[in-house]
Amino acid sequence: MVGFVRNLGARFLSWLAALGRATVLWVRAMSGRPDWQDVGLVVKQIYHVGFLSLVIIILSAFSIGAVLALQFYTQLARFGAQEAVGIGLALVLLRELGPVVTALLFAGRAGSALTAEIGLMKTTEQLSSMEMMGVDPLKRIIAPRIWAGLISLPILTAVFNMVAIFGGMVVAVNWLGADAGGFWSGMREGVEIWEDLGKGMVKTVVFGLLVTWVAVFQGYDAPPTAEGMAMATTRTVVISSVLILASDFLLTLVFYGEF
Repeated sequence: MVGFVRNLGARFLSWLAALGRATVLWVRAMSGRPDWQDVGLVVKQIYHVGFLSLVIIILSAFSIGAVLALQFYTQLARFGAQEAVGIGLALVLLRELGPVVTALLFAGRAGSALTAEIGLMKTTEQLSSMEMMGVDPLKRIIAPRIWAGLISLPILTAVFNMVAIFGGMVVAVNWLGADAGGFWSGMREGVEIWEDLGKGMVKTVVFGLLVTWVAVFQGYDAPPTAEGMAMATTRTVVISSVLILASDFLLTLVFYGEF
């Protein structure tokens, strides 16, 4: 029993130490006045973490939208409310599925890539070389990637929502025969800009910060070995996924909960 408590305390202290290092990393990277010469670095990272993630986002969005429309139509047809497919699809996507699924895909594709890239830089001593040349690797390497994640994820979520709604429309209207006018009019009347779209986009900013923060820290803090990089990449995906789901619950409780 004593050994179990000792191990539990050691793990908790190790977790606190890692959280402290991650916080210091984020503050040092993001503090100070931004250098406009670094805009090119941010744009380059947006291409790598955002644009190169479009394929998996689009394919997943179309499939999810089609499946949701099929399920909604099947259930609503039992009550003669097929016209509500559009509003139901839009609310589920804008409030929950769009931000969460996009963030999980982003963590699996872009987050793991960021961790592997920074871990490789550390293993090959590129970060140490920058410090010897008087270049702060936190400003040059870490900060542009964090900004790229914050910018890319909301855009990817918007693309996901549009493609998913289009996929749902294809299934509900073109395949199952739902009324196109009822599909779009119900969506226009039921969706509110801030309540549904705005709060969903706020979630994406939080998710983008969490995923990129975890990814760059795991890469920067990883042991400079092949095994260390592999473990860091795995931890990035696992920790990011847990944080996305936990923060989604808290944000939904704040935005839509009754207190």
